[in-house]
Amino acid sequence: MKILRVKIRSWTASFRYPIFVAGLQPTLPLPPLSTIYGLISAANGNVITPEHTSVGYLFSFHAKATDLETIYEIEGLQAKSNVAKREFLYDNELYLYLTNLDLENDFRQPHYPICLGRSTELAMIEEVKVIELHDKTGVKVGKTLIPFPTKGFYGALQALPTHFSDEVNRKALGTKPFFIVEDMITVSENPMPYDEEKNWGVYFHK
Repeated sequence: MKILRVKIRSWTASFRYPIFVAGLQPTLPLPPLSTIYGLISAANGNVITPEHTSVGYLFSFHAKATDLETIYEIEGLQAKSNVAKREFLYDNELYLYLTNLDLENDFRQPHYPICLGRSTELAMIEEVKVIELHDKTGVKVGKTLIPFPTKGFYGALQALPTHFSDEVNRKALGTKPFFIVEDMITVSENPMPYDEEKNWGVYFHK
C-alpha cells in the first residue's frame, strides 16, 4: 500500500504526563497520539482527527535532561512566581506514516509552525515522501504507542487521548490505555506493514 512518510527533527521536545500539573513535570519518552494529530492539524490548517487519516510513527531521542523554568501561579487577581523542574528530550527524530496521501502538500508547505510538544519546541521537516509498504512477518516494531492489550507487545502502561475536540475549552477524546513501547520488538504472530528502506515495521492507529 502507498503511504506518506514524513521525517521530522527537533532539538528539544517534551510530552507532558496528563496527571502531573505541579512540581516536577516529567516527559513521556515519545509523543502521544493527540500530539501527532495536533502536528498534522498544524500542517493542514484544520483540525485533523482519526477519521481523516490513520497514522503510524516511530520516535527516538538522543538524551533526556531536566531544566529549571519560571512559572506563574494565579490566585485571584494576584500572581506569584515559582521555579519548576521540567524534563525535556534532546536531538529528536520522528518518522510519521500517513494513509491520507492528500496531506503531502501540507507538509511541504505547512500552514502553522510544527512543534514537538510546546510552542517553543519547533521542529524541522526534513523529508516528505510517498513510499510503498508491504506486509511482512518477523519484523521489528517499536518506539511508538501500541494499544493495550496487543499480543506480543509490552511496555509501561498509560491512559492517553488520541485527539482533542475543536472547542474553545477543548476536551480529550478517545482516551484509552496504551503500551509505551520504547524497545524494538520482533513481531512473529501477525504480518505488519514493513518499511524496507528503514528495516522496521509500522503499527497503524486507525
